[in-house]
Amino acid sequence: MKLTMASSPHNHSHKALNKLMMTVIAACVPGIIAQCYFFGSAVLIQILIALISVSAFEAAIMKIRNKAIWPSLSDGSAWLTGVLLAISIPPLAPWWVIVIGCLFAIVIVKQLYGGLGFNLFNPAMAGYVLLLISFPVQMTAWSPVSELLVTPVSFIDQLALIFTQTTTSGLTLEQVRAGIDGVTMATPLDTVKTAVSQGYTVTEAMQSAVFADYAGKGWMWVNLAYLAGGLFLLWRSIINWHIPVAFIFALAFCSAVGYIIAPGSHAGLIFHLLSGATMLGAFFIATDPVSACTTDRGRLIFGAAIGVLVYIIRTYGGYPDAVAFSVLLMNMAVPLIDHYSRPRTFGHGGAQ
Repeated sequence: MKLTMASSPHNHSHKALNKLMMTVIAACVPGIIAQCYFFGSAVLIQILIALISVSAFEAAIMKIRNKAIWPSLSDGSAWLTGVLLAISIPPLAPWWVIVIGCLFAIVIVKQLYGGLGFNLFNPAMAGYVLLLISFPVQMTAWSPVSELLVTPVSFIDQLALIFTQTTTSGLTLEQVRAGIDGVTMATPLDTVKTAVSQGYTVTEAMQSAVFADYAGKGWMWVNLAYLAGGLFLLWRSIINWHIPVAFIFALAFCSAVGYIIAPGSHAGLIFHLLSGATMLGAFFIATDPVSACTTDRGRLIFGAAIGVLVYIIRTYGGYPDAVAFSVLLMNMAVPLIDHYSRPRTFGHGGAQ
């Protein structure tokens, strides 16, 4: 018999990497459908551009490194990065925005550090932050939900806006984004942040047409859809519960305390949980197994810290949403957290 020598761990998972990645992508489908319903099918165009871009960049870098192309592509990690980046940017952003984001995410953040398993940062969020800092106008050009648009935007017009920045009738993106009140409308998070900085209360800010009963129109249902997808991942044991639960609990706790102390300038619990990229970040981004903590205690610390940072940046920082920044900041702290949250070695400290 042949004796095989191998290092630990010896209890391996029987789940193939590409199946895991495809399951995560499949779990994004409810959220993608909700985004398409409220913000138009341009979301699908951005996803298609992203998938083509990440595939091309992954193949090119594998060719340069003299490695097999298909094994790297078929694991699905690049495709998941492309999908997460595409659904994070405004649907009508110019085509070159998603291409640049994919280039940075795949070539710099993922492959420059050695490929899958060696990247220090979440590639999709690193690409998103690069785009947000470099192209703030394009990255903040979110349209209001379809029902608030003065001029309906057909699929052809959405395609034209992405590739030419004007519709077939000559309307610019700014003109398309004009809502029922005739002015360019911001996202719910940005609306509250801007209004509070101008001396209005949160209650007064939420009188804007972009809000429903509890959170932003459309955004509330998008978050609930990603929550459903996240619960599916938990049910299938694709992700651990520690990070999303700690993230959501910390954000809920901070928002509840802030609202109790200063209800006029701090939005409530439901608003924070169902706005922006909260559920997408909690279940699909922060749980990245490569750039997150590896111990159970570390995951709880990691998730809770992200939740606290999201609340602090949303409330006191310069950006309306903060999931990407919070995740990247905590990615840098992962080695330190893992070092101090390691479980006690078996037999350590016991009787001699």
